[in-house]
Amino acid sequence: MNEYMNMAMNQAKFGMESKEGGPFGAVIVDKEGTVISIANNQVIKNNDPTAHAEVQAIREACKKLGTFDLTDCILYTSCEPCPMCLSAIIWANIKEVYYACTRKDAGEIGFRDDAIYEYLETNNKNLLDEKQIDRNECLKLFKEYQDKNGIIY
Repeated sequence: MNEYMNMAMNQAKFGMESKEGGPFGAVIVDKEGTVISIANNQVIKNNDPTAHAEVQAIREACKKLGTFDLTDCILYTSCEPCPMCLSAIIWANIKEVYYACTRKDAGEIGFRDDAIYEYLETNNKNLLDEKQIDRNECLKLFKEYQDKNGIIY
């Protein structure tokens, strides 16, 4: 078994047995293979639906490295990232991800990743009804940010 995936799996087992969250673990390493962060799902422990293993690992790695850009890092995770985690991975600029179990595997034990993927593909109003309001007023903040920072992400 891959050394880093084994670490992710063991962290997932720890979190599950500690009743911190579901059976998910993640490890972030740099290009040289140095472990930067190891995390497990802590949704139950923190009463935080965003405390997935990948997000927790990203938060820890960013804090440790003092940056929001993890371009030179690799993520190992015990399960295919959900849409939220996938977004966090992309926002962190992680370009390489290895996962073990699939989202179908997660669905078979009660996790709802497929419902989110379905919403993204079909805009299922039964799951979430989004409505845009007050765009012009809020665009003023965007313009102010751009003028002050000159940075667009």
